[in-house]
Amino acid sequence: MTPVTESRLRVRYAETDQMGVVYYSNYLVWMEVGRVDLCKACGFNYKDMEIEDGIFLAVAEANCRYRSPARFDDEVIVQTSIESANTRMVTFAYEMRLAADDRRLATGSTRHVFVSRAMRPTHLPAKYYALFGIGA
Repeated sequence: MTPVTESRLRVRYAETDQMGVVYYSNYLVWMEVGRVDLCKACGFNYKDMEIEDGIFLAVAEANCRYRSPARFDDEVIVQTSIESANTRMVTFAYEMRLAADDRRLATGSTRHVFVSRAMRPTHLPAKYYALFGIGA
């Protein structure tokens, strides 16, 4: 079973809009932070997978459900897990909460296709199966 990671970040002023709340697209950036941290917790660096194996995670779909606003200088916790994975794609799940009171800010998911350097769909090398929770 793959781990659930928690990434902590502080909302920067540049991430807020005219209303003083976090601009919606920043949640996708925070999901990426969580995804990279989860890969490390699973036992590999995403960058190494690109360099050594020529495997990239191309985003095929992204979803985010906004529930409550975050504001400048709030500390946010991004929980990340692998929702599902097979040899062709992986879906990550995210939950973003306010550290101060555990208020749910947003939930989301991203689906990624494994692609080669030529940007063609490919299979995940077997050495990564266990790290993604894929049975041999």
